[in-house]
Amino acid sequence: MDDRTFRNAMGKFATGVTVVTTAFQGEAKGMTANAFMSVSLDPKLVVVSIGHKARMHDIVKQTGKFAVNILRRDQEELSRLFAGQLKEERPVSFDWVNGHPILPEALANILCNVHSTYVAGDHTLYFGEVTDILMKDEPGDPLLFFEGKYRSIGQ
Repeated sequence: MDDRTFRNAMGKFATGVTVVTTAFQGEAKGMTANAFMSVSLDPKLVVVSIGHKARMHDIVKQTGKFAVNILRRDQEELSRLFAGQLKEERPVSFDWVNGHPILPEALANILCNVHSTYVAGDHTLYFGEVTDILMKDEPGDPLLFFEGKYRSIGQ
């Protein structure tokens, strides 16, 4: 099969949208990722898949920690910004928790130390041991991605 067929088939799986963040040389860095999942309850582990060509690949490898920010439906612009889809730079407000930059309006922030890594093709799977979780008290719907487009529940 060709690459387009593979990508189209994978696009049939609806995912949430996250921004993976970390601190590097005193600055917040981030990238949009939808290849994220929980792995284990004991110990509490999650995994994010980061392409070898992505700048965040080497940054997370060096810092040994990251945060997963689960985006709410009204944060599509943030997702596009961290995916490099917006031409102009925009200021982003971060809160800092235990040395992790987090997006304060996200549905949840999952703080992790890198537990292990696994190279899989042109990506590395970064397994994170969860050290803390922050969640908003107010309800909100997640930002979704399906068939190459941003979506929301009921759309």
